[in-house]
Amino acid sequence: MNKTILITGGAGFIGSHVVRLFVNKYPNYRIVNLDALTYAGNLENLKDIEHASNYEFVKADIRDGSKMNDLFRQYNFDGVIHLAAESHVDRSIIDPNAFIETNVMGTANLLNAAKSLWANNMEGKRFYHVSTDEVYGSLGETGFFLETTSYDPQSPYSASKAASDHLVRAYGNTYHMPFVLTNCSNNYGQNQFPEKLIPLFINNICNNKPLPVYGDGKYTRDWLYVVDHARAIDLVFHEGRNGETYNIGGFNEWQNIDLIKLLCVQMDEKLGRAPGTSAQLITYVKDRPGHDKRYAIDANKINKELGWSPSVTFEEGLSKTIDWYLENEEWLNHVTSGDYQTYYSKQYS
Repeated sequence: MNKTILITGGAGFIGSHVVRLFVNKYPNYRIVNLDALTYAGNLENLKDIEHASNYEFVKADIRDGSKMNDLFRQYNFDGVIHLAAESHVDRSIIDPNAFIETNVMGTANLLNAAKSLWANNMEGKRFYHVSTDEVYGSLGETGFFLETTSYDPQSPYSASKAASDHLVRAYGNTYHMPFVLTNCSNNYGQNQFPEKLIPLFINNICNNKPLPVYGDGKYTRDWLYVVDHARAIDLVFHEGRNGETYNIGGFNEWQNIDLIKLLCVQMDEKLGRAPGTSAQLITYVKDRPGHDKRYAIDANKINKELGWSPSVTFEEGLSKTIDWYLENEEWLNHVTSGDYQTYYSKQYS
């Protein structure tokens, strides 16, 4: 193995796609997947590669600084791709401390462990921090988030991610830590925990449950297919310039209500229901506090420097996503019932 790469949060939604890509694409890399297996971490996401010779799973929590130091010394990591995070805005409103502990202190623990291990030789090392477009705050009806846009986080979640971004840059400046950082837009695709909009609504439509829409439904987001995000992470990790930030977006803005209506149309077609059936489940609910109106990413930098662009249209990606959930009913049932949490004890006890 010519490199040993740590991927944190690798049993989660985005992380599992990154782990799979790296394990399959780089057989000469040893890929260590570190995940605490909280509610959103699911090793069933990685059944297809769990026995690969260049893959190893470690159950650990990035909030444990001593454990992180031990792991860095044990594996002598050459690089870190840091995805582990609390990421659901609604949960951050209820329990902000959990987000501060994981997203801020957890990131600091990883940075300290990397700094200690790499202190005498930073050559060929890289700390890659994966962040979100929500650190930039909210846009009006026009304009886009650039890599130079000032931070203006509006929720405990985005504030904790902004703090972790600042820490990574500070370690780069103060300790000469080789780093890259990306801010991505809303991800969707296979294996996403059904608390997020698209998988939640797919599941609700299948079970004829209401589709809760915040406020007037006109909140706008840029949507990125998770497989394309994993491709971008691969490119930035290997070819991005040290100390640089890259925005990753789908060039794909949708108001929530329009996205939901498209989802309803595709679900009716795939389930053989009469047109308009699923749309009748749309239910407007009270808005959440601090709800940002619009996010939109300018991803021209990564496109021009690294040649990355989305591989599918949103309609194509959404159709693939729906098909996957309909074909993987067992996975969805395990997640919604909590049974997926027994997989670790069965496989690794």
